[in-house]
Amino acid sequence: MPIQDVVERALQAYRALAELGEQVEDEWQYVNDLLAVHSADLRAAAAAQPGRNLPPAAVRAVELAIEEVGLIADPHRAIDWLSTFPQIVRLAVAPRGA
Repeated sequence: MPIQDVVERALQAYRALAELGEQVEDEWQYVNDLLAVHSADLRAAAAAQPGRNLPPAAVRAVELAIEEVGLIADPHRAIDWLSTFPQIVRLAVAPRGA
């Protein structure tokens, strides 16, 4: 599957996670800062590898992470995952040997 497609699916899940985290009013700015920084970073990672197809194991890793964040209902847990989820995606889409 093309890296751009995988990253876009991950970013959709990431935006939903951020929307949940925004329910914690005191953390609104933090949530949006994380969303902006990590979204830009994941887009840059995909853009740096144009035309690359990810191996099935990498696609599955991202899919499992998306499934996991889809189970989160607590806004505070969502905030915790706003830092964790992009790291999982980044690791899955990193070029081998990087």
